[in-house]
Amino acid sequence: MSVVVITGSSSGFGLEAALAFARNGDTVIATMRDTGKAGDLLARAAIEELEVQVKPLDVTRSDTFASFVETVAEEHDRLDVLINNAGIHRSGALEDLSEETFRLVMETNCIGPLLLTRAVLPHMRSQNNGLIIMMSSLSGIAGLPGDLAYAASKFALEGATEALRHEVDRWGIRVALVQAGLFKTGIMAHNLPATSATSSDGSSHSPYRPLIEWQLNNLRDRISDASDPRIVAELFVTIANSDQSRLRWPADPMAEKVLETMLAQNDLERDEFLRNVAGSDWWSQGAQAPPK
Repeated sequence: MSVVVITGSSSGFGLEAALAFARNGDTVIATMRDTGKAGDLLARAAIEELEVQVKPLDVTRSDTFASFVETVAEEHDRLDVLINNAGIHRSGALEDLSEETFRLVMETNCIGPLLLTRAVLPHMRSQNNGLIIMMSSLSGIAGLPGDLAYAASKFALEGATEALRHEVDRWGIRVALVQAGLFKTGIMAHNLPATSATSSDGSSHSPYRPLIEWQLNNLRDRISDASDPRIVAELFVTIANSDQSRLRWPADPMAEKVLETMLAQNDLERDEFLRNVAGSDWWSQGAQAPPK
């Protein structure tokens, strides 16, 4: 079976993916920045009598990637699947986002995964096969107000992954993007600000405050109806067991419908669709936020 490395495995998609691949009989290396948070994963693996290896890996520390990959290759003689799942979310309009926050989101969601992939590629080339799965999002094809940093990181990841696909296919290396909507992963609960929007200088007088508060409240209201992350975990295994010829994999029927709709739209249709999704017509028209 395959040797599978998964980033961001302390919760959400990563945790469920580690269990799903272990059930599939694969060798699983579940990574996370703080291995002290591996308790839930290890407890669930023990209940099912599954073997999961936990290793520390911070996707913003590219200086550690080479030694990490070499260790995996030495211990297992190969590395078949890399799932770049780790990610963060930070809400805010462009004027409100600090440079530090913007860089952190880009580093975690895009640059780190690409540099980790770069560290893995020589081993996959020597094997003449391999699979890299990038965890994208509907935010990688649809930029909504207040979601700028996250959307930027996922749009960038999508473009880079599409280019990478054509660079590495000659060695039998496959690349896939998983596009997910709202799932119960904790990324929103952990990363949405608990208070109102602030400007990049730390003040609470952002001109975008009504818009961002509206968006945050909508997200909080929707979290309880979010989908089960096991859906995405099982999709990862499906991709690994497929002929791996497909690039984009919507995570559920809703994501598939959104993707199909947006790819068929012109710019005006796309703008109208996104305003309806975001419920932001009132903002564009200079009006007050409607009552909930």
